Amino acid sequence: MKILIAIGSKHYSEPTLNLGMKVAEAFNAKTTIIDVGKKVSEFSSQLVELAQDQMESWDFDPPGVDVLEWAFNYLSDNSLIDAKQIETGFPKNRLIDDGEDRKLVYLSGTVCEDVNLILRHGEIITELREEVQFGKYDVTIVGKSQKRNMSHDLIQYINSSILVVNEYDDENFNRVLLPVDNFPGSMKAAKYAIRVALSYDVGIDILNVLDENKSKNEDSSNVSKIIKLIRRSGVDHKYIKEDGDPVEKIIEKSNNDKIIVMRASNMSPIKRYFRGSKPLSVMNSCNVPILIVK
Repeated sequence: MKILIAIGSKHYSEPTLNLGMKVAEAFNAKTTIIDVGKKVSEFSSQLVELAQDQMESWDFDPPGVDVLEWAFNYLSDNSLIDAKQIETGFPKNRLIDDGEDRKLVYLSGTVCEDVNLILRHGEIITELREEVQFGKYDVTIVGKSQKRNMSHDLIQYINSSILVVNEYDDENFNRVLLPVDNFPGSMKAAKYAIRVALSYDVGIDILNVLDENKSKNEDSSNVSKIIKLIRRSGVDHKYIKEDGDPVEKIIEKSNNDKIIVMRASNMSPIKRYFRGSKPLSVMNSCNVPILIVK
């Protein structure tokens, strides 16, 4: 399992990094923390290269490194990296350039596998999409953007599963909400939900909403298999069956104290554009974290 945690601000990214590292621990995942800084023009890039050798003597941080240093300090303060690396400190003037327009810091994690820091520059959606493809990540973790289109594009155009953190507080989180149906993607979402629930030692609310616009005689074998899987895992669970609009019921049952884990939409991009999708609608209307499993 490989996880990518996207941060963008020392002031607003702590909930994203907090939940991201807990999910990384749950999956014992190889973890990368990435910051996408503003694109550096060719002229500015040349100036930076000329000044690079002098930065250490000037005690001047290379562009965009301050966010990575903040992430390093967060990992250090929470003992999430090797003690020797904590003692050595953040190597701000010794970032590794891999020749792919990426600056890296390699670290050894304590609660999961390798923890790496990466700095890219450019348009955030493009850079995250390229990083996901380059690193073949399974889950990308992001904070909820104030720009609605950005969150929408992240879910639409990044190939990995997406965890949108929204508002997250350890003290308020007490269960996982797992909306299910008879599409195959629900089984994979259930497996992710089990890992999260086991890590946090919480239960799962399995929510099956019978869409008022669809037949109530649909085959329910997939839902039955999901319930059996969760029962065998030993996780405390409750099965909730409701009639009505799925999006409205998911929001209602989230209660501002759960993490939602649900499958991605199975509609084509064109249909999603014109008709919307359940995960996007849920994300836009609730404040709890939502893991959309692709």
